[in-house]
Amino acid sequence: MGFDSGMRLLMCAALLPCLLGCNTPSPAFRGVAPVRVTIGKSTFDVRVDGNRAEAIRLNWEWAPRLEAVAPRAVAATEKVSGCEVRKPDGDQALILARLKCAKGSAAAPRERIQYDCDVEDVYARRKRGEVIREMTCVPRRF
Repeated sequence: MGFDSGMRLLMCAALLPCLLGCNTPSPAFRGVAPVRVTIGKSTFDVRVDGNRAEAIRLNWEWAPRLEAVAPRAVAATEKVSGCEVRKPDGDQALILARLKCAKGSAAAPRERIQYDCDVEDVYARRKRGEVIREMTCVPRRF
């Protein structure tokens, strides 16, 4: 084994932990079981803890923009939590959100189910600043 082979092996070993942590939750969501949801072209692991949620995009997409991914992450989070997303923040890979739940109820993580969802219609009402999403979700069968 020459010097080049040894260096190549060392670099691969050093980069391996970085590649393994692609869907690892942030410290605040460690220990919370994810629910996998596919909406359109994006697949997310969504974790809900009280009035906070985290959606990690798992799939590869060519040059994803936050403007394209964020509505899908919000829809996935709302589907899993049963609450309205108030303040989404993050980037194309990780969206953190504050949740607004119905009075007297707190968001509770649902059982571990994977969903396939299609967003059928997305449009905005300009006067009120609302975004309306119509989506159909079907649990995956294993």
